[in-house]
Amino acid sequence: MERFRYCVIGAGIVGLSTAHHLLLAEPDASVVVLEGATSPAAHQTGHNSGVIHSGIYYEPGSLKARFCRAGERATKEFCAQHGIAFDECGKLIVATTPAELDRMTALRERAAVNGIECRRLSRAELIEFEPNVTGLGALHLPRTGIVDYRQVARRLADLIVAAGGAVRTGQRVVGIVEDSAGVRVSTSSATVSCDRLVVCGGLQADRLAEMAGVPIDVQIVPFRGEYFQLPSTRSGFVRRLIYPVPDPELPFLGVHLSPTIDGRITVGPSAVLGLAREGYPKFSVDPRDVARMAAFPGLWRVARANVRLGVTEIGNSLFKRRYLRECRKYAPALTTSDLLPYEAGIRAQAVRRDGTLVHDFVIERTARMVHVLNSPSPAATAALPIGAHLAGLVRT
Repeated sequence: MERFRYCVIGAGIVGLSTAHHLLLAEPDASVVVLEGATSPAAHQTGHNSGVIHSGIYYEPGSLKARFCRAGERATKEFCAQHGIAFDECGKLIVATTPAELDRMTALRERAAVNGIECRRLSRAELIEFEPNVTGLGALHLPRTGIVDYRQVARRLADLIVAAGGAVRTGQRVVGIVEDSAGVRVSTSSATVSCDRLVVCGGLQADRLAEMAGVPIDVQIVPFRGEYFQLPSTRSGFVRRLIYPVPDPELPFLGVHLSPTIDGRITVGPSAVLGLAREGYPKFSVDPRDVARMAAFPGLWRVARANVRLGVTEIGNSLFKRRYLRECRKYAPALTTSDLLPYEAGIRAQAVRRDGTLVHDFVIERTARMVHVLNSPSPAATAALPIGAHLAGLVRT
């Protein structure tokens, strides 16, 4: 049985950042990262909009607000240092109704509290910024950017290996045992032991915590984020990220237009309850995942409280014209022929037994383990400071 000073479960961007920061703090330490998929960044890290968020949405004082603000700067600095392309293209949050204008004012106030550069645009200024976007006004966040987080994750993996650590893929964890001597982690093909363990399990975070005997009050509920992409004939349709004003009563930000670092423009995501935590094709079903959700009272409470949203999202998923209607609120020139297939993502949403959606990061500790139970957006943006934070926790 191999012995390591530190083991990290999960080679998404947060787990890789944690291992990287452990080696920065202790260059002589032995560190291994175990990943169930066949490559790093296989799940949430590799299936998102690629946005470097500014942090305007997040409750002042929350971990989200703290880590996102630091992560926006750190991500850009890391990319510049390692030759990874990114673009500070900016973002517009567009109001299309008087009610959204009022909510936009509250967002601007939150931006000021969180120290985020933000300017209000009139209808005329909005048209000048983005001729294909229609609205009553907008907030302009010039520091928001785009990047391919898979490239960031791969570079972190390379740095870990170069520093003497190991990143092992195809190692799905099947057992975790903590005792006074350390922690044993069994995978489908081997067992390793370590002095300290960090679990960044993403879509499997709750199962891994239960496997390790950690008492938890949350379960991961997967939500499919379904995307489209615009055809090449729509290249340059927008130059900035275009978001609707979010409804504070709803848990997701809504359908948005996102230029990507490789020159495409994506449309989405929707937010449909997923029937498989790791099933990306449409209509994927994992009986084990479905059975677990069906037995969880928190999911039924969420469903009862969000019937209208659920019906809307299912309709948007099944009928392209309904999805298009969400886009045309601020981009009326789009047509159904503009919505081309694009791979979906799956968001790991932690839900408490009472039906409360957990919006902030949730971290649980034992004597020798640190478990990240909820790592929601903007986790990719915030991954570098989160990794430093987790490394500090497991070392103390």
